[in-house]
Amino acid sequence: MNLDLTGRTALVCGSTQGIGKAAAIGLSRLGASVVLIARNEDSLKQTLKDLDDTLRQKHAYLVADFSKPEQVKNVVEEYVASHDPVHILVNNTGGPPGGPVIAAKTEEFLSAFSNHLICNQVLAQALLPGMKKAGYGRIINIISTSVKVPLRGLGVSNTVRAAVANWSKTWSMEVAPFGITVNNVLPGATLTQRLDSILNSKAEKSGTPRENAENEMLKEIPMGRFAEAEEVANAILFLASPAASYITGINIPVDGGRTGSL
Repeated sequence: MNLDLTGRTALVCGSTQGIGKAAAIGLSRLGASVVLIARNEDSLKQTLKDLDDTLRQKHAYLVADFSKPEQVKNVVEEYVASHDPVHILVNNTGGPPGGPVIAAKTEEFLSAFSNHLICNQVLAQALLPGMKKAGYGRIINIISTSVKVPLRGLGVSNTVRAAVANWSKTWSMEVAPFGITVNNVLPGATLTQRLDSILNSKAEKSGTPRENAENEMLKEIPMGRFAEAEEVANAILFLASPAASYITGINIPVDGGRTGSL
């Protein structure tokens, strides 16, 4: 199975922590040159040191705030104009705050839609010409298992993630003739800062110890444990590789069997 990414360049969003960072490190170990993008420059510089460069890859970073799509657009377009094509795009942005959908404010939907779908669109459009020219493209969106079964207490997230999934499927059909694939990885409960925040919120709202919240969540997972970020990243690495050349337009849950649908 060909997982070699030597000579390829990957742009990884939200790459200073959690799943994004694990994906960036994994891609570098497969030989890719990795361009990190996030809003905290100090964290970007630190993450850059963790990337594998044994094959003399040329890693870099870009500073951009995903709450400002126009800034993301300008930063990435400037990079693309003066560098070789980016072959792999990993769209990964932190989820919206939790809460019931009936209490969600209009601005919460607008903010989440902008941070996720609009930024995904901006990035994919900026990189598409280079992918077409190279005859190789991989767009991988890190979403949520909620696109299959909505999760309680995540009203805004459920709504926007579903929009991103349909956006992705539409893109997959339009760019397939150019050798470009578009797929979604759906993480379940993964040991990241996001999960930590969700568990703390559940414990606070219920007035019970955090351990109770953890145990309740673990009961829903057949494998009986949370995922490591690297386990989710492994699905991203496969989809980014030549081995996944005929896989496009799909959702892959990485959730220990929790999602109650096919």
